[in-house]
Amino acid sequence: MSRIKGKNTKPEMLVRSLLHQAGYRFTVNGPKNKKLPGKPDIVLPRYKTVIFVHGCFWHRHPGCKGTTTPKTRTEWWQAKFDRNVSNDRKNQKTLREMGWTVIVIWECELKKPEQVLLGVENLLAAKKHKNHENYF
Repeated sequence: MSRIKGKNTKPEMLVRSLLHQAGYRFTVNGPKNKKLPGKPDIVLPRYKTVIFVHGCFWHRHPGCKGTTTPKTRTEWWQAKFDRNVSNDRKNQKTLREMGWTVIVIWECELKKPEQVLLGVENLLAAKKHKNHENYF
């Protein structure tokens, strides 16, 4: 367990690379982000949007092949997974109440990175358009 990375994972780095290549600027694991609940992997302050890049195993992606449970110490693992999912829900709810848009990208979705980027861009474009409507 001590070898499990909590930040700068391959999926997270892939999402960062996609966003950067598309021209988006964001912050990552910085001091400002630590004030946000759940320590989002990527923060797009301009869009008041946070992105969590979740591993299917640890965060229990519903219906995914990666959501397996080890055969030993099953109760211990299940309690750990339940805590992770509960914390995710609580943190996402708090962020939404603070006015942030929350995007969750699952590790298995990154097999098709173009679709992930397109989905994020569509959400950000809709949010930008909605914000501009308030000014007119």
